[in-house]
Amino acid sequence: MASQSTNDNADDSPADDDGLLDSSEAAEIVPDDPDHPMDSGDDEDPAASHEEIQLENHSIAHFDLHNDSVFCIAQHPLKPTIIATGSGDDSTYIFSTVDVSSALPPLPNESRTPTASSARTSLPPIAKLTGHTDSVSALTFTLPDGEFLVTGGLDGRVRAHSANSNSYALLGETQEVQEINFLLPCPNPSYPNTIALGASDGSVWVYTVDGTDKETPLQVLQAYYLHTESCTAGAWTPDGKMLATVSEDGSLYVWDVFGEAAGMGLDSPSQAQALVGLTAKDSRFAVEGGLFSVAVAPSGAFAAVGGADGTIRIVGLPRLAAVGATESTDKAQKGGRAKDQNRGALKAGSAQQGSAAQASAGQAGHILANLQAQSDVIESLAFSNHNPLLAAGSVDGSIVLFDTAHQFTVRRSIGDAHEGFAVVQVQFVDTKASDGAWLLTSCGLDGVVRRWDTRGGTIASATAPGASSVAGGGGQQGLVRELKGHTGNGEGVLGFVQSGGKRVITAGDDGVCLIFEAGLL
Repeated sequence: MASQSTNDNADDSPADDDGLLDSSEAAEIVPDDPDHPMDSGDDEDPAASHEEIQLENHSIAHFDLHNDSVFCIAQHPLKPTIIATGSGDDSTYIFSTVDVSSALPPLPNESRTPTASSARTSLPPIAKLTGHTDSVSALTFTLPDGEFLVTGGLDGRVRAHSANSNSYALLGETQEVQEINFLLPCPNPSYPNTIALGASDGSVWVYTVDGTDKETPLQVLQAYYLHTESCTAGAWTPDGKMLATVSEDGSLYVWDVFGEAAGMGLDSPSQAQALVGLTAKDSRFAVEGGLFSVAVAPSGAFAAVGGADGTIRIVGLPRLAAVGATESTDKAQKGGRAKDQNRGALKAGSAQQGSAAQASAGQAGHILANLQAQSDVIESLAFSNHNPLLAAGSVDGSIVLFDTAHQFTVRRSIGDAHEGFAVVQVQFVDTKASDGAWLLTSCGLDGVVRRWDTRGGTIASATAPGASSVAGGGGQQGLVRELKGHTGNGEGVLGFVQSGGKRVITAGDDGVCLIFEAGLL
């Protein structure tokens, strides 16, 4: 937080000159008193001028070669020990945690000056990528195999690198916008190595990466221009067939990226590219200040969007399904696509042969619920893949859990989840372990990663690494573990990855990435 100071000498001029003493009247003899020497600032220890920071560090390893804030972090989908990070220093680093031993002791609790360095050495880099001329604001490995690493920057550039070797050779780059806000890998197995991006001008772009095309490895599949202000967030449906995006203008659009809905006879109600389109012009949907987060339920039946005033809207989505498709038909889907030579868009070739395709508008575009349990920007939304829960993290410092199976009633509200600092990210642990499936991880600008048991009431074990509680009775709110090590106090954790949930790797505003052994319950 910004420190505040007051000027005690704001007005030290005399109000009345007549009240001044004559110089002869002010004379005074001060006897020499060796037993009571006057204080002198000249003898002050220079080291004492440094502010001491009590740093409690639970990490088992770190990476600190960035020279500025680490804005984004990504984990390889098949090799979760491979981590990529993007920074305000315009660079991308790739490093590995494969040799990090869980038995490695964390740094001891210590008091140190901000310039003091740790004896523990940083993890070595696999590769350093340069070429952006402004901050690397987004990056992702492509799905399903992590064949490519794609980076996006505040310079508007999209750069694709081969992830098949440690050199991470540049395949190509393109620039269509001024600034890139996010990159999302598409999970649709029929369209591998496809990514979507949202831009500061409101546009939405979908690219595919083709490593065999030396001239244009980054190929535009779709471009959408309905948002009128910055496109702040996006989410693919779990099957990767539709893309939902939101904007500062308060709009939500759901795009039929690959034309599968149209191929099943489901058309856009407005004939304006989007299967669902809701804007601030609709008073039922309008959110003051715009929308900043979106998540799609595991069933694909609805999406949640989060607004600047703490409002959450639940919106129904179209349902696409293929019943009775055979393995040979799936192969036909992949092999029967043709590329539109004018737009580079993909068309369904023989996708519907041998199967009974079903598409239903159902409650698509209907506002299913209006939720208001927080007072500031909903920074992050996450659905559990294993339990009927929606988690919302807010700039007001709170985390709220909603029960998606019971009309989105509030399951629990953790009002001081990050000690008064903004919550940056919430994410459920994706594991089939009976206890781990209830775990929620959060990070905030207090510099702390917290792990919560969403069943509630679990008090952290005194022997667990990082076991603690937050102010206001964190144990009673389900706090399992606190993972500390970042500077905090406003320079917090800007994101994390946690494949499997046993380890958490962070992106710090202090320019450091920390590796924590988080464990499950």
